[in-house]
Amino acid sequence: MTSDSSIYDELGVPRVVNAAGTKTRIGGSLIRPEAVEAMSRAAEGFARISDLQARASELITDCTGAEAGYVASGAAAAMTLGTAACIAGDDVAAMDRLPDTEGRPDEVIMPRTHRTGYDHAIRAAGATIVDVGTNDPHLGTGSAAIEPWEIETAITEDTAAIAYLQKEYTTPPLSKVVEIAHRHDIPVLVDAAAEVPPKANLTRFIDAGVDLVVFSGGKAIRGPQSTGILAGRADLIESAAFQHLDMHAAAEVWDPPRDLLDPSAYDGVPRQGIGRTLKVGKEELVGLIRALELFLEEDQDELVAEWTDRTALLDAELTDVDTLSCETVGGGKVDVAPALHVTVDEDAAGMTAAELVLALRRENPRVFVGADALADATFVLNPMCLTDDEAQYVAERIRENLS
Repeated sequence: MTSDSSIYDELGVPRVVNAAGTKTRIGGSLIRPEAVEAMSRAAEGFARISDLQARASELITDCTGAEAGYVASGAAAAMTLGTAACIAGDDVAAMDRLPDTEGRPDEVIMPRTHRTGYDHAIRAAGATIVDVGTNDPHLGTGSAAIEPWEIETAITEDTAAIAYLQKEYTTPPLSKVVEIAHRHDIPVLVDAAAEVPPKANLTRFIDAGVDLVVFSGGKAIRGPQSTGILAGRADLIESAAFQHLDMHAAAEVWDPPRDLLDPSAYDGVPRQGIGRTLKVGKEELVGLIRALELFLEEDQDELVAEWTDRTALLDAELTDVDTLSCETVGGGKVDVAPALHVTVDEDAAGMTAAELVLALRRENPRVFVGADALADATFVLNPMCLTDDEAQYVAERIRENLS
């Protein structure tokens, strides 16, 4: 691994060798150099943010098939804006009151097994989450975690939306949820923050009929980490934009881009909305636009082949360590990036998988590996954010700590 000095060395902050994947806590992914260049050029002058958002909307529309799109300061911010749009609609007074939702439907239905810490983003808009279903599958009863009828019977006059966390294992099927929601004229908001690649997922959710879908701009798309994409129905995107953009303007000179906002549909200039704290700078908007263009042009098969080779390299470096067993998982049609799952024989190693992972994180540079399966004495090596030299370094540090 290169020993060249970095900006983090200059700041006295330990670098991270990232074998964990596109995790926000260690900076997401590496921004594409072309996007960094575009951001630098954007910093040299000015543009109206609403014009940049309109341009981003065009690109998001083209690549998702949605009626419109928008950029927020991360996927969680996009979830907040999407929820605010579902609650306030085109009611300027309701926008002004959020997160006070008095007089507006403000309940968001979620399957219980879809609930995560990220639902703070939904509640931040003023919504009350109504969770349905059970955790019976974890008890081994054989019953379903959530039945479609449970969602339908939870819908009332106070329902603003149904939220759905997209993972390949989540139930019920999204198509069934959309069917139920639309039968009651309720929008569906899908959190698909980490669901690209594959590129096909950009269109998958709109094709399935969802009203709003959220993607991260700073993971595999490799735009600025502080960007998220909201795509969906034009009226909901318009509401999100009204609640996000700087609206300190005299009515006489208020002239937003008509392909993003229709001022004639509103009684006046909205106040600063709940989304004002989620603003995106001109540099981030330009960087996301350029990164998304490049992501669409990228040869995904070539990238997967590179990740597959790197995973094989990691496997080869660790295969003769007696206290470890390795298995390559993923690399298929849905989970396109393969990863190496490494299980520690904790008795033989004299240390637990958690102790090993913590020791790696305390080094300088820090080594981060996936830690979602420590209860099974397993950690994960993800090749997406590594070079080959870094992969060898990670394997070296694992061996050294075990010895």
